[in-house]
This record gives sequence, structure tokens and C-alpha cells, in this order.
Amino acid sequence: MRKFVGERAKRLIANNTIASVVKLNHHHTPCSPNYYSNRSHLRRLPSSLYSPISSYSIMASTPPVTVESLNPKVLKCEYAVRGEIVTVAQKLQQDLQENPGSHPFEEILYCNIGNPQHLGQKPITFFREVLALCDHPVLLDKNETMGLFSADSIKRASSILDQIPGRATGAYSHSQGIKGLRDTIAAGIEARDGFPADPNDIFLTDGASPGVHMMMQLLIRSENDGILCPIPQYPLYSASIALHGGTLVRYYLDEATGWGLEVSELKKQLEAAKEKGITVRALVAINPGNPTGQVLAEENQRQIVDFCKEEGLVLLADEVYQENIYAPDKKFHSFKKICRAMGYGEKDIPLVSFQSVSKGYHGECGKRGGYMEVTGFSSEVRQQFYKVASVNLCSNITGQILASLVMSPPKVGDESYDAYMSERDGILESLARRAKLRRCELQQSRGAMYLFPNIRLPDKAIKAAEDAKKAADAYYALRLLDATGVVVVPGSGFGQVPGSWHFRCTILPQEDKIPAIVSRLTDFHKQFMDEFHITYKAARYILWKL
Repeated sequence: MRKFVGERAKRLIANNTIASVVKLNHHHTPCSPNYYSNRSHLRRLPSSLYSPISSYSIMASTPPVTVESLNPKVLKCEYAVRGEIVTVAQKLQQDLQENPGSHPFEEILYCNIGNPQHLGQKPITFFREVLALCDHPVLLDKNETMGLFSADSIKRASSILDQIPGRATGAYSHSQGIKGLRDTIAAGIEARDGFPADPNDIFLTDGASPGVHMMMQLLIRSENDGILCPIPQYPLYSASIALHGGTLVRYYLDEATGWGLEVSELKKQLEAAKEKGITVRALVAINPGNPTGQVLAEENQRQIVDFCKEEGLVLLADEVYQENIYAPDKKFHSFKKICRAMGYGEKDIPLVSFQSVSKGYHGECGKRGGYMEVTGFSSEVRQQFYKVASVNLCSNITGQILASLVMSPPKVGDESYDAYMSERDGILESLARRAKLRRCELQQSRGAMYLFPNIRLPDKAIKAAEDAKKAADAYYALRLLDATGVVVVPGSGFGQVPGSWHFRCTILPQEDKIPAIVSRLTDFHKQFMDEFHITYKAARYILWKL
């Protein structure tokens, strides 16, 4: 019976498919008197059409999802840090594994992304001990634990577990994050800034990125809403704005003054956006800068705060590199501290500050921990913040714990303090040494984890890039990768003044690999310029000072 029903269904599908095809023939239609008596036109159809299997193939010939049918906001979105360059690098890496010696280099050196532990940086021992004990609390009951873990890591883990419902890191938490951990973070913020912090203002997130996405989702209503972003900028912002259907309003940093931020430029771009019918909702300030490494002066920060207040803008403060400052004359000041010192209170200016465990000296990118501190919004708006956060249930618990540890590390008198300080200072001092570059076109990195050199490309190289349908700096970066195995990100992925060309390179490779990287970069640059009949003196090359 089942076989009979199945065969009958196949015949019905096949006949219906044939009828559909026949209807396309305008010479023979069902209303024609000869239609049913003269079926000779069917002989012109392929014989395979009568097969039930072929009928299925016809119906399935058009895939249900094509690139053209995807959300156009996704197609518009770009993220250069993990774009074409990295895809090519991964293929080269696989080729090296399968065919050793097939390229003029032995390994791929990923200088494209701020991923410290991937490039050899060691995690902070105290942080990892606490995480291990929290993830496997049965260790707290074993006698040998006292000999394997420091006393303060055991004490901290026990305290944290007492704050977690069920004492289990595998359980969901409050959508803003575990209350006790937010208390710890708020205390850390207050100690840093000298002004009160409320744990209810803190939303724990899986790194800083989800917090940025949440703010774009909340602020952007249509393409008529714009967000002021620095150029060059971290591509997370342009990508997030595109995904949420808004408009990127660019303001340009001044490379000639060490990537300075001029309020006159902010006003100029704001007025230009208004003339186009764009309502600017917020201003993004990245301090220290990514990819440019600049550190904002206090006076500059006060000007930015006043500008946001006067124009009614939300200030989105990306402060994930706050521990990464290498210039002795520079110091980090949070925008919240600046606001409070200027006399602006909780309700005077909407401010969202982002922090992450991925950067700084900790470099725990894979643990996905971070937070945003939200001040200056009404209780009704805050309820919407919480609603959006609750859609994702909560951020991961390991990241939440790490965020609290970063804001409350070992203190003087704790057993782990000396080891912690040695590890922290060793990492930061090494980064400072790697940040000291001399060059003709390159500003020394004062903060963050990157260098953003200006590369003056000859017209012939730019023409070659156009022929290859690439941006000139993307063409340069691909050629660099193919010749040296060094992965950098073209400046066009971050935005730049039209007609200028850059690339972003991290300072994260371990110091013993730096000479080889510099040598590869220098040799390649000379060969590239020679190829296009331009010769520069050695002093114009990028040189590393250790």
C-alpha cells in the first residue's frame, strides 16, 4: 500500500511539472481545441522530463538561499581584520604544513590582530589559578590543593563561588552579570577614577564587542541615524553600524599631529551630516587609539565631553587599551573621570564606557570577558538596555570572573602579589620596548598594541593595484604576505584620508622574533619600490629600536 501511494505521488508531481513547462509554450495552451488531441509538441521536451527524479531536480535547481537573497546589511558589512588577507594566510599556512619549503618563509607571522597569547604571551598565573578552582571546585576540598595553588587564589575562588547561584560556572547568571562580580568591578572603577561607581550601571559582556553591538542596536533606528567615528577606526564600529542599518559619519584624526582629534573637525562633520538629513546619535572615542596608538590629552577629552553635551550626543568611550600606555608623558584618564571632574553628574551626560579582558597586560582574548558601564540614561531607557541584554540570557561566566579579577588583582600582602607584579610589569615593559619604532613616516606608538605606518606608494604600484582590482595598500599587504609570510591589515580597512595608504601591524610578536620581522619588512619594501622604479634610502625604511 505504501509503495502504491509513493509511486502515485511521484507520477502526480511529474505530471504537474510537465504541465507547468508546457504552459510556457504559447503555441499550445489548454484552451486550444487541439491541445488534448495533438500532443506532438510534447515530443520536443527532453525525455528525462518525464522522470520523477528529474522533476525533483528541476524544483531544487534554484537554491533557497543565494548571496543576492541575503540581508543587504550583511553584504554591506566588512571586517578587514579577518578579511581576505587572513584567508590567504591560512591557505599559505596549510600549504607550508603539507609541502614544507614550498615558500620563501617557514612560518606565517600573524601581525594582523591583537591576539597576545596566540603570539606567545603567557597568561597571568593568579587569574588562571582562580579560574581553575572556580571551574572545578572539588579541588578546594583536596589536601594537595594548598601545595599547588596560592592561598589568595584559593580564598578568591571560594568567595566568587559563594556569589554564583548553585556555585556552578556552567549555570546562567543574571542578564547583567553576577551581582557580586559587578560589585567588585564597581569598586575597581571607583578606585581607578576617585568617583563613585554603581554596580547596577554595569553590564558584563562577552568582550567589548557585544556591548558595542548592543548600543548600535539601541541607538540606530534607520539609515537616517548616524554615528560619529574616528578615521582611522577599529572596523568593529563601521561593521556594527552597517549591520544595524545606520550611517557611519567620519571624523578624521590628524596624522601630522600624532593622530590628534580636533573639535573643529567634529563640528564640521556633524554639520555636513545634518545637511544630508542625518541625525547623529552618538560619538565614538577610542582612547588609547586603535589602530593609531595615540593617547588623548585631558584637555582634549574635556573638549570632547563639552561637544557631546552641547550637541546632545551619547559618548561611546572605547577604553579597552587603558593599561597599554608606553609614553612616559602620557597617562590614561577615563571619560567618566573627566565628566565627573568637570562637574557633570549621573544625569547630565549619557556615557557608555567599554572595557575588555582581551587587551591590557592580560590578553585573555579567548575567554571573552568584558563590561560596559552605562550612565546618564533614564530608568525607562535602562529597562530597554536590560531587555536587550536578557535576550542573550547572560555573558559567559568565565569571562565575568576574569573581568572582576582584572579590576581587582592581588594587593600588597597577598601571597600572589609579587609574582603578579613581576608578570604584569614584564609584559608591559616588553610591549613598551616593542612599541619604540623609528622611521621616517611612522609615529611611535604611545599606546594600544599597534603601529599604523604611512606607506608612500608610487603611481605605477597604484596602477598595478587597480589592474588587480585591489586597494593599493591591500595589494601591498598581499604582496608582503606572499613574499615574507607576515600578515598585516591594509589601512583601507580602517579608513584613511583619501590618497594616503597605511597598514596596521601589531607589536605583539615575541621580542626574539622582532628582528626577523623587521628584516623581512625592510627587504620586501626595498624590493617592492625597486620593482616599481622607486628607490628610497635605508633611513626611510621601518627600523625597530630595541
